[in-house]
Amino acid sequence: MTKKILMVLTSHDKLGDTGEKTGFWLEEFAAPYFAFRDAGIDVELASPAGGQPPLDPKSNVPDFQTDDTHRFEANAEAKALLANTKKLTDVHEADYDAIFYPGGHGPMWDLVNDQTSIDLIEAFWAQNKPVSAVCHGPIVLANAKDPQGEYIVKGRKVTGFSNTEEEAVGLTKVMPQLLEDTLIARGGQYASLEDWTAHAQRDGNLMTGQNPNSSHAVAELVVEALS
Repeated sequence: MTKKILMVLTSHDKLGDTGEKTGFWLEEFAAPYFAFRDAGIDVELASPAGGQPPLDPKSNVPDFQTDDTHRFEANAEAKALLANTKKLTDVHEADYDAIFYPGGHGPMWDLVNDQTSIDLIEAFWAQNKPVSAVCHGPIVLANAKDPQGEYIVKGRKVTGFSNTEEEAVGLTKVMPQLLEDTLIARGGQYASLEDWTAHAQRDGNLMTGQNPNSSHAVAELVVEALS
């Protein structure tokens, strides 16, 4: 039977009080999306508000374009899917084999505290299904717990956008919390490599990637887990 992955995107588009826009990061959606599709896995998309999730405009500038983002721009099916994400409240863990969260700064504001998202993650985890995220995506794990009431990340290897990377993009003071600090505070065995180095971690059914350059690597870990 064909495997199916739920990709959950942010609906938040304001970068704190800066007056700038944020959202999801294009590469962190496009690379995993095509990694999953190329592996023969079906993909469905959801977001808190449903419909078209906000794209971080910075992720669409030429400097950050990759083969996968170009492939996305040329792919009518992927674009239609993205324009019509399901509402998070309308999806159910039982319909999927794994869950994946792309980053971008948006999740730092909405998905981190979204109870529907937290409940979904906990349901996937309780059913021993892969839970995965990249860059700022792992913030969604911050408040998710296992059936014993412990934080899912506690005692587990995990990565995500590092404090030094946040400093490098000048957003340390803008973030509601720092991803690295939060994962460590929850008991996660956080590890990162040098800024912008591709780095993905797998600890059982938990797969995380450090930054946009890690998107494909973490997606491959999910594919591996599902095979």
